[in-house]
Amino acid sequence: MSSAYEAAKPGGGMPISNAAFVRSTIILFVAGVFALLGIVGTSLWLVGKVQSYFTGFVEQREARRASADLLSILKDAETGQRGFIITGDPAFRAPYDDALRGVAEQKQAFADRLAGLPEYAGDAERVQQLVVQKLDELAGTVDLMLQGRQAEAIAQVKTDRGRVLMDEIRDRLGNIMDDADEQLRKGVVDTLWSAGALQWTTVIGAIAIITVLGGAIIIIVQYTRDNLAARREVELLNATLEKRVDERTEELIRANQEVQRFAYIVTHDLRAPLVNIMGFTSELQASLAAIQSYVLADGKTPSEADILEARRAAGEDLPEAIGFIRSSTKKMDGLINAILKISRDGRRELKIERVNLKGLVEAGAAAVNHQVSEADGVITIADNLPTVVSDRLSLEQVFGNLFDNAIKYRLTERPLRISITARNAGRAGFVIEFADNGRGIAPEDHERVFELFRRSGTQDKPGEGIGLAHVRSLMRNLGGDIVVKSEIGQGTTFVLRLPPDLSKVVRSMQA
Repeated sequence: MSSAYEAAKPGGGMPISNAAFVRSTIILFVAGVFALLGIVGTSLWLVGKVQSYFTGFVEQREARRASADLLSILKDAETGQRGFIITGDPAFRAPYDDALRGVAEQKQAFADRLAGLPEYAGDAERVQQLVVQKLDELAGTVDLMLQGRQAEAIAQVKTDRGRVLMDEIRDRLGNIMDDADEQLRKGVVDTLWSAGALQWTTVIGAIAIITVLGGAIIIIVQYTRDNLAARREVELLNATLEKRVDERTEELIRANQEVQRFAYIVTHDLRAPLVNIMGFTSELQASLAAIQSYVLADGKTPSEADILEARRAAGEDLPEAIGFIRSSTKKMDGLINAILKISRDGRRELKIERVNLKGLVEAGAAAVNHQVSEADGVITIADNLPTVVSDRLSLEQVFGNLFDNAIKYRLTERPLRISITARNAGRAGFVIEFADNGRGIAPEDHERVFELFRRSGTQDKPGEGIGLAHVRSLMRNLGGDIVVKSEIGQGTTFVLRLPPDLSKVVRSMQA
């Protein structure tokens, strides 16, 4: 069944096999898994980087804010101290008192925020020391003012000890804030890069997954389409199976009938010469007895009747019997040779190749051109004769026999006309019509002419009656057939049905 399906598949294309489908699916699945793992791995790495950048960003921002807050509160404390010392007004001391209450908290916050940033450890430790010294310096001057010793407090301020401490604190905290700003800028850049990379990874991953999915869809669609086509083909084959079985059965019945007819014809035609041989052998034996009575007289004088009988046997009967025996033997030999010829052709292995029927028929016509010309004949060959895949030698023998028959059985009173045409009959193959304007065949002999040793009409031409039987045998070996359409005096048309590709017929018969 598989061979028949492959031969009948439109376009000759092979459907995707189960193994190819499974293999392609596995490859696409593995590719999809690797693509997905790559996307997930890259995304996790980039997310980790973003989280790391964000953590650093927060830490740097908190460190900067703690530094700025500490510097701001120290400035507030110093401003309140200076105003109180210069004016002696307690109202100016309020900012100092407020700053003093919050400075301890800001100092601790500063220490906590910078504890996780080792790059600032040196500056942070120095700032802590400077803050303690600055607070001592502020507290000393304020205490002098509270004791009414304003001149000493002012003198303490003019020593620039407080300014020097404040400048170093400002520088140290400024360095921390500047570096934090730079780290924040880099963090933003790195975060944006990671976000862009994550975006591109997502896009590329999506393209890869879409590609894998598209490939899988294409393979599935192709596999499904091929399966549907195969199913339709199987349904078609199943639908025509009964018809094919009936056709095969008819062919077998017809072949069996032909074998029976062949056996009958062979038996009948071979029996006739044997009966003749047996009859004339008896006559030969009788004639021999007459001669023996004359030759083997053993000293007796043969009678005149014996002498006449012996002479008649030797001069007439014996030559006649021997001649008939030879004639019958020759006929038997011809019949046996004809049977052997058809048998050999039936056993010959077909050589399947591309055959241009137009070229083959033109070559056959050229071979009999001189005989056709002698009959003032014309051979017309259609241009649409197809190219088929078949056995060249068998086709040459078929058309050679048909040309010989057309020439042999022409009507002498009119010029010979032979035409060969063709048409495409679809699933039935090609139909070639070989027509002549010869003497024709009677309707009752249309099947008889294809039987072995059977001929139609007046037997005025030499032949053994095997030509058309041989042609039909060849055509059926080629997967085709031949029939005849003819009327007496109206010419004859042999209709040949030939498959376009004999190899498909052979595979179908083997399925």
